[in-house]
Amino acid sequence: MKVLKFGGTSVGSANRMQRVACLIDDGEQKIVVLSAMSGTTNMLLQASDYIKLGNLTGAADVLNSLERKYEKESADLYMTQMMRDYVWTKLRSMFADMRSLLMQTYSLQLEKQMVSFGELMSTFMFTAYLQEQDMDAVLLPALEFMRINADGEPDMALTAKLLQEQLKEQGSHQIVVTQGFICLNDKGETDNLRRGGSDYSASIIGACADAEEIQIWTDIDGMHNNDPRFVDGTVPVPQLSFEEAAELAYFGAKILHPTCILPAKMKSIPVRLLNTLDPMAPGTLISNDYKKGRIEAVAAKDGIAVVRIQSDRMLLAYGFLSRVFRVFEQYKTSIDLIATSEVAVSMSIDNLSQIGAIVEDLRKLGTVSFETGLSIISVVGDLRSDNLGFEAKVVEALREIPVRMISYGGSDHNISILVSSEHKVRALRALSKELF
Repeated sequence: MKVLKFGGTSVGSANRMQRVACLIDDGEQKIVVLSAMSGTTNMLLQASDYIKLGNLTGAADVLNSLERKYEKESADLYMTQMMRDYVWTKLRSMFADMRSLLMQTYSLQLEKQMVSFGELMSTFMFTAYLQEQDMDAVLLPALEFMRINADGEPDMALTAKLLQEQLKEQGSHQIVVTQGFICLNDKGETDNLRRGGSDYSASIIGACADAEEIQIWTDIDGMHNNDPRFVDGTVPVPQLSFEEAAELAYFGAKILHPTCILPAKMKSIPVRLLNTLDPMAPGTLISNDYKKGRIEAVAAKDGIAVVRIQSDRMLLAYGFLSRVFRVFEQYKTSIDLIATSEVAVSMSIDNLSQIGAIVEDLRKLGTVSFETGLSIISVVGDLRSDNLGFEAKVVEALREIPVRMISYGGSDHNISILVSSEHKVRALRALSKELF
């Protein structure tokens, strides 16, 4: 069995849904994980914001606009009037449920409930279309099996147990359709997986169902060896290890969230990135294998700040860094890169929401400065120390670009360079010219 995930753009219209149906009609047994139709989640969040502000008219206007969109798409999707009427009756009921939330006091739980309707509607519409096309398909609600614990992390053991029970109860079907992103929390409330969304769902389902492969279908043909928005002539990387893919995802490759493939990695289930608009393209295969002696790709991450602490108390002292890290832990702010000397330490962060409080507390330890408007450029591949010359190539490529920090050695798959964001595009192009 394979698990196939299709994102919001892949199911963003009636025509796109029909195209996806053709892609999966190959006679093989599979679980299909769908996101909400593109634009839906943002509109439902907007409606929730209006409820929060007490503007119920604004929220109703958003839902009315969204309902008109779904009325049009459902009219275009189905061949028979009987199926159009059946589906639209169900969708109208869902919109009535959404409007009932307007009468309730805003809470984060209400917002999560509102947003969940996006996936509920897309999967219902898609399953109905498959059934109209006489395909052996069934809808399995994610709320029947996908669970997170009190920490908001996937409860893998319980999810696996419930999923296997549901699959057995449903019987043998060629296609099982389910929702990405949404789940139930430990209190039995509608919740979501936050990081990685539907990609995370697909990876969890693949691991829990012991799938032979997980496919992530988007509108891009795999991970490219550089950012195609800024660099000409980029190409998809045919194969990456899980570690390399996670590094690229964390440091800017938007096609994948860095944590979403962890369940697949733990079960050694290959993940294939494919393009709905070009299904014949080979895409990128992510597995526990990697190619030796190669630099695979470059990615960039914006919105970075550097915090620098200088203190004579660091000299020949132990415990100083632990006190520094404790401050970041207290404010739930993760550190990307770090560089130390005997009397100073510099750290990059991408979450500036608590920067004022962090700097204030760090000033108790030494002299503190911080700088914003920076980008991390990450070079990923087989970068073990015995591959002579790779790090020299990276540094040589950036010889005309001011470098704020270099991180090398923390991973066998990554060299990261911190530059001012105004130099990011030049850096990406210089690296592409030198490395590829």
